[in-house]
Amino acid sequence: MTHRILLRAGHVLSMDPAVGDLPKGDVLIEDGKIAAVDREIGADAEVLDMTGRIVIPGFVDTHRHTWEASIRNVAPDATLDDYFVDILDTFAPLYTPEDVYAANLAGALECLNAGITTLVDWSHINNTPEHPDAAIRALTETGIRAQYAYGSANTSLADYWFESKIAIPGDDVRRVRTEYFASDDGLLTLALATRGPGFCVNDVVTSEWGLARELDIPITVHVAMGRLAGRFGMVKQLHDLGLLGPDTTYVHCCYFSEEEWRLVADSGGTVSIAPQVETQMGHGWPPVMKAIEHGLRPSLSIDVVTTVPGDMFTQIRAAFGAERARVNAECWQADVPVPDTMLTARQMLEIATRNGAHVAGLEDRTGSLTPGKRADVVAIDATALNVAPVHDAAAAVALSADVSNVETVVVDGVVRKRDGRLTADVASARRLVEESRDRLLAAKEARA
Repeated sequence: MTHRILLRAGHVLSMDPAVGDLPKGDVLIEDGKIAAVDREIGADAEVLDMTGRIVIPGFVDTHRHTWEASIRNVAPDATLDDYFVDILDTFAPLYTPEDVYAANLAGALECLNAGITTLVDWSHINNTPEHPDAAIRALTETGIRAQYAYGSANTSLADYWFESKIAIPGDDVRRVRTEYFASDDGLLTLALATRGPGFCVNDVVTSEWGLARELDIPITVHVAMGRLAGRFGMVKQLHDLGLLGPDTTYVHCCYFSEEEWRLVADSGGTVSIAPQVETQMGHGWPPVMKAIEHGLRPSLSIDVVTTVPGDMFTQIRAAFGAERARVNAECWQADVPVPDTMLTARQMLEIATRNGAHVAGLEDRTGSLTPGKRADVVAIDATALNVAPVHDAAAAVALSADVSNVETVVVDGVVRKRDGRLTADVASARRLVEESRDRLLAAKEARA
């Protein structure tokens, strides 16, 4: 029997130029798929009244270390150098599979609560084979759309991040591929989260890229950020190794040379930017306009809740403010007018939705309210005092709304947040992640 949901009379921002915006429109969902977007749709369906709501595609977070939800805000003032020591060399070795499960459960629900319907889970916490099992189980239970990016273990900073000779275990990635991701059509898909040149010796880099391509899964790698990696010339090294390709997402990209920007663009690679982390932790200026100038479609990501908030509204504003501040300062110094190419609020909303789906390799399924795509839909309460009155709906979402205004969240046609409340057992998830926090702090004290 066909299951239909009708989102009625909302201000629809489809993010699809062919569909456009509807100041008052309906979205019909049938069996998890967007069936129609129009001014008025008649259908035998469960009706959700969207009057006074702005209806958008779900946000896409293209890079988050979800396992760190248990240690939220433990490093509020950290630089990137601090992070390696305080998180990867202190907390990561202590994580059990139970800690990973608790963090991924709470972290994925945090995403859904904030209107993030698609997540790239950059999971570099695979200290045992049970760790990825726990992470995947938690993602599955929340009902989020996610790309699980299988990363390395993190039991020693010296072993895994200083010219590491230890490759991600291919046999276990193959096991995970077979056991959980036999099809690439599910709500969860698989990627490889690799450390890359500078952090690993060339043989490890080559073997990890080869593993991903053997399994036909995408690759995601941090590049060109901060005091060390900003000087590695990582993309140039990958080019020299013959490894560049359209299957790779480059995260941060703050210190790319012009040659590296061209190499990424020419190879068909994609870009993920984490603006709050980059400005706050010293990675460099978020290169949103640089990516656009080179013909790329940059996406946004949260990165680490150890140090920054876990919502997309923060990332939109951090990128928007940082990029415009940089351009304004340069124009002031040169005593010239600002260019017409300054970022707009509308662009930021597209970057957080449609571009994110493109970078995650899921644009055929999500990222816009396009008939035929899967139904990942978010409704923002535009009657709230921090949003009303609405003059420009895209600006209202990008510059005024926050997590408290995310009223309805639908993923793959299933309502995951209704009337401002998640449908999941939030109390249980909070209890588990608090127990994980206590366990990790006790283990840290015992180790000291």
